Parts: sequence; C-alpha cells; structure tokens
Amino acid sequence: MSTTGTTDREAAGSWGARDGRETAGRLLRAATRSGAHLVAEAAALVQGWAVLADPIAGAVYSTPASAAADGVHAAAAPQEHPYCVQLPAAGAVLVLAPAPTTPAEHTGHVAATTAALLEVRGQRAAELRGEQMRLHTTLIRLLLAGHTSVVTETLGRNTTTATETLGRDTAVAEGLGRDTATAPATEGPGGNRLTHVTVYRLTGADIPAAHQVLWRAVRPSLDPYAGACTLLGRLDGELVVAELHHGGDDGRVLRLVSRVSERHRLLAGMAGPLPLAEMPTAHSGAAAARHSATPDRRIVPADAVGTSRLAPLLPTVPYARWAESVLRPLAPAHRHLLLVWLRTGSKPRAAAALGLSAGTVRARIRELARLLGADLEDATVQAHLLLALRAPGPDDGGNAPLPPGAPGPDRLAALPDGLLDGEAVRSWAYGLVGGLEPHLRIALACWLRHHARTAPAAAELHVHRTTLTSWLGRCAEHLAQNLADATVRAELHLALRATRNGPDDPAALPRRGGRTYRRL
Repeated sequence: MSTTGTTDREAAGSWGARDGRETAGRLLRAATRSGAHLVAEAAALVQGWAVLADPIAGAVYSTPASAAADGVHAAAAPQEHPYCVQLPAAGAVLVLAPAPTTPAEHTGHVAATTAALLEVRGQRAAELRGEQMRLHTTLIRLLLAGHTSVVTETLGRNTTTATETLGRDTAVAEGLGRDTATAPATEGPGGNRLTHVTVYRLTGADIPAAHQVLWRAVRPSLDPYAGACTLLGRLDGELVVAELHHGGDDGRVLRLVSRVSERHRLLAGMAGPLPLAEMPTAHSGAAAARHSATPDRRIVPADAVGTSRLAPLLPTVPYARWAESVLRPLAPAHRHLLLVWLRTGSKPRAAAALGLSAGTVRARIRELARLLGADLEDATVQAHLLLALRAPGPDDGGNAPLPPGAPGPDRLAALPDGLLDGEAVRSWAYGLVGGLEPHLRIALACWLRHHARTAPAAAELHVHRTTLTSWLGRCAEHLAQNLADATVRAELHLALRATRNGPDDPAALPRRGGRTYRRL
C-alpha cells in the first residue's frame, strides 16, 4: 500500500510541475507581446476573467471587456468580492475571477506569475519612460512652433522607432518655414488623420508625481493606430497635456485630468478642440482659463472664462455694432493677445501664457492702445474692452474704414447710450452687488480701480492693508464670487457703475474717529 501511495504522490507531483511549467511558458510568451495579451492569457488559464485596474485610469486591461467595471469595483472593495484573487502589480491591482472548477493552487500560480511579469514589464517601461517623456515634450514644443506635419508624421510611425527618428525630425523642423503650420495633418496608419487638439495646462506643488500618475493612466491611448493620441510634457514647471484627435473629444482625458487634479490638488485650464494649426491659441487659452481655477473648481474650460452673464442681457444690435467699430483696427492676433491679457489679469501672466517675454507683451499692448486711441491701463476701459471682445458678430479681422457715423476707437472709454440702462441689466447688477454695505462697496470699487492692488487702494482709502484685505474677504463671501478672477472683477466693476447712485468716493467712506468706520 505504501508503494502505491508513493507512486500516486510522485505522479501527482510530476503532473503539477509540468502544469506549472506550461502555465509559466504560456504567460511568458504572452508577456513578450503586450500587457493586454498577458492579461488575456491569464483569463484563459483560469477560465474566467482578468482585469488590471488602476486607481486613476480605471481598467487598464480587461478580458473580456465587459468585466472592466467588475474588476475596478473588486479592486476598490475586495471584501465584497471574496471569490476574486487580487495582487498588486506595476502600480495597479491584478484581479482574477476563476471558474468554480479551477483549482485554487492553479489560480494562485497564474496570479503570482502574471503579477510578476507585469512588474517586469513595468520596470522596463520605467527605464524607457524618461526618454519617452522627453520625446513627448519635444513633440509638444514642435506643435507650439507650428510644425504640425512633423509631429503627425512622427506619431504615424511605430512608437518603437519614434524616439530614434525624433532627432532627424527635429533637425528638419528647425529648417521648416511657417508654411508647416497650415499644412494639413498627415494621414496615419489605417487612414486615420489627427486634425484637432485639446490642451490642458496644470500647475501645482505636486506636478512631478501627477505627471507620473497621469502618464500611467493615459499610456494605453498612445497606440498610433488608435483614434486619438495623448502627449504629456513638462514645460516651464507646468504639466501640459495635448490630446490629438479627429475633432471629437470623447472626454476620457478630461476625466483623467480631473481625477489627477483633485488627487494632487492642482489647478488646470482646458482649451479646445481646435485645429492642430491653432495649437498656440489653445495653449495660451488654457493658461488664461487656469487663472480662473479655484480649489472648488480645479479645471476650467477656456470658453467658460469668456462667458459673461452680462453680455446676453445687452441689446444685440447696438452692442454688436459698437463692439465691431471699436475693434475694427485690430487683427485677430491683436484681439487674442488682449483677451489673454484681460483674462489672466496681468502682463507677466499673459506673457507666460503666450510664450512671450513680459517686455514684448508690454510693448504690444502700448501699440494696441495707440491703435484703439484709449488708455488701456484704465480699469473702466479694460472692462469695456473685455465686453467688446466677447460681443457676438462676424470677425473680419481687417482694417477697413469705419462707416459714416459709427463710433471709433475713442469711444472705448464710454459705452453707447442705453446699453447698460435696460431693466434686465439693472436687475443683474443689483442682484450682483446690490446688498453690499456702503463701506464694502466703496472699498471694492477703489480696489477694482487700482487693478486689484491692495497697497495703493488701502492708501487712498486711508485704512490699513489688513483692514482692506478683511473687507475684500467679506465682499467675496457676500457676493459668492472669486475676486482672483480677472473677468469676475471686470463684471463687478461694470455692475458697481450700473448701480451707482453717487460717486463711490473714498472720501465718503463712513468713519468714526481716526481710521475707523461706522456702519450705516
């Protein structure tokens, strides 16, 4: 009997070893192809489903695809899925759901081997990540320089050879003229054409970690045969994400950027989709939008920054006619520069958004002030200019002579009669600033006239800077507005002027001895 038992155990052990070697061999061959093939082979070996779940990206690989949601849920709540085997793998979680007839030892062996191979693939990817990140940064810089055809040709090649050919592409790009910017996007594999781009610009203290997390999350979309390609690069201390696609944004990258922004406490601006040739416009628009982001709203679209609750209330015909006559001397590039400047709230911020020096921006704004015949440093003029830039109507971008009787650039300092006198505008203005106490209203109006600079406003009000800062905090709380947003400040300035019964003069600030004030 002992002999028979020994023979049975030897046979069983011999079969188990062979089975283990065959399983490991199948998984190793799949791992040499791709992570997706490795997870698919693991699912076949356990006769169930397998998912590699990432906390940010969700399901990285899933076999079958319908198991993605179950795999992500199992990784997030393992106690609710006791039948699943879960192991950490390459910064994510490998989830295996075996068939009831699959032996536990076999499932464990498949899970351990798959996780180990995923770790090896992850380490190999980490070794190449630095080089790939530099490639992405270079491609983004080429897009900003207008070399769209070079970028699309590089993306059209196999990703394994893209890095090798980048040096030659960069050298070619440096010799190209501006005609490249308007060249149509080249056709990639399978007839796909990457024609549009959506840009995200993120800032914050945790940018390096966010870059790594977002890289891992969007990596599956880097396949050149896919319908979109995502580029990630760090430029001048901020994280830039450029999603190239065919004009339709499915929102996947937006969701990932939103999650990363919340997790790492970043502020982000978004612009697009725009044609690839307009990449610089999208880049600067995203920066302008980012200046409107807050911890309560960490990602802001560029089109939301320019949206005004006042503009739809104005009579369309006189508003559009006034805006067209005021802006007629400006080319589209001039209007874009002014819009970025007014939205960001300062020349240094506008320079950073536009990729120019602060001195260049100052010089161009001085030239535009001459063309418009207005003092662009005046707070009222800036508010009117932003209102004109957001007006509806055709944009001819030319310098055609003004029609007879039309207001010229010298009318930028004053709005047409009746433009802000409508009942709807008055209701909007009173709803916005009508409940402010007198001293808060005067302090806010003075601060806005000084372009949100506390020190000169406090000096004119004859109060301490700390006092003014406290009052402004109460104004922001009462108005439920973000006073750090330059476009919000412009609308508050117009609302204060529309509801003014008398001059909001600092000399009229209610006082009671010294530098104190009394409430009325």
